[in-house]
Amino acid sequence: MGRLFLLFTVVPLVELYLLIAIGRTLGPVPTIGLVLLTGALGAWFARLEGARVIRRWQEAMARQQLPKDGVIDGLLIFIGGVMLITPGILTDIAGLSMVMPATRRVIAGVVRSWFERQIATGRVQVYAPGYSGPPGGPREVIEVEGEVVASSDISDQLEK
Repeated sequence: MGRLFLLFTVVPLVELYLLIAIGRTLGPVPTIGLVLLTGALGAWFARLEGARVIRRWQEAMARQQLPKDGVIDGLLIFIGGVMLITPGILTDIAGLSMVMPATRRVIAGVVRSWFERQIATGRVQVYAPGYSGPPGGPREVIEVEGEVVASSDISDQLEK
């Protein structure tokens, strides 16, 4: 609850304060222009970087290799793009740092190590497709009884 309060209440208030302060210094029209410009440039840059990451993923998959840029990069670019089109100074700085390759690598490293710690402590569990439960843990078993029926018998039953 505390993080959501911070995200949806405190951050917008700080953004509003910064926009008012910049508006007093630059004036209202240049401030609105700055917000529109950063939104447009941010969306363009996020699209460019997103396309680059997808292209590298496709090239790696064509070589039957795992993509060097993992899912974390794509997720950071998406979040950064959303932050860049959100009006505000802090969100623009955070969004730009997630979209630019140099800073994105640093942030991706931090996110990756956070996930590794969460996995090591058991707070996050990763399952492979076809996984049937933890070793030695409870498993749900569904028992089904049935009989083999010829397709002609099914047709006869449907006609009745």
